[in-house]
Amino acid sequence: MNALLAPFQYEFMQRAFIEALAVGILCSVMGTYVVLRKLSFIGDGIAHASFAGIVIAYLRGMDYYVGAAIVAVLTALGIGFVHRRGKISLDTTIGVLFTGAFALGVFLMSTQKNYAVDLQSFLFGDILGVGIADLVLILVLGIAVAIAIVVMYRGLLYTTFDPVVAQASGMRAAPIEYVLLVMLALTIIVSLQAVGIVLVAALLVTPAAAAYQLTSRFTPMMLLSTVFGVISTIGGLYLSYFLRGSSGATIVLLATAIFFAAVGLKTLRRA
Repeated sequence: MNALLAPFQYEFMQRAFIEALAVGILCSVMGTYVVLRKLSFIGDGIAHASFAGIVIAYLRGMDYYVGAAIVAVLTALGIGFVHRRGKISLDTTIGVLFTGAFALGVFLMSTQKNYAVDLQSFLFGDILGVGIADLVLILVLGIAVAIAIVVMYRGLLYTTFDPVVAQASGMRAAPIEYVLLVMLALTIIVSLQAVGIVLVAALLVTPAAAAYQLTSRFTPMMLLSTVFGVISTIGGLYLSYFLRGSSGATIVLLATAIFFAAVGLKTLRRA
């Protein structure tokens, strides 16, 4: 018992566990929409695009995560606009916009002779370094996304499974899609400090993909995805403490292990 409670003797670990719980729940819920809508690439795209916001925030003396959030939301809205108005496939649109935004960040960074930002924490996460202000921002963004999901639950559900019928029944599919993209962008920003730009897509997709192996019903899938997500974030943080490894990588590796366990269970059930 003492070993299990050992991490909680440190304040930074207490904050890390709160963030891990928030990220695990939020990513898993939003991941359900991502997997069902076949938007797995968008997490990686928006996460990389946010790098430009981090660099711009550094140049302007702003909070890095505020800058990342602004660029992530603008990129998400741009993806929806170009996809709908330009009649361009979603994966092509994501590829063009996220590489453009990421290249802008690299260009701006290259113009600075003394660039003093620790990029490793943004690329691979630094959940142990979360401060009170960071935690408040993360919780506020998380609560905002959760409220939007509850308020728009019916619209998101119908447009996820049959957007044509949803449009015919009077639902405004386009605004719902834009709101979903913004919520995805904010979810990604919330997750950046936990797992970083490189691994955020995995945390957004893997728990939901594991749940999808075990059920095809929406609500059970979302609940199961949330369970897997919380196990991955909290369990991964525990493992990283005792193994003295990267917390972001450990979280994603545990989520991946759960996914393959779900695939194995699905195979056994079919046999």
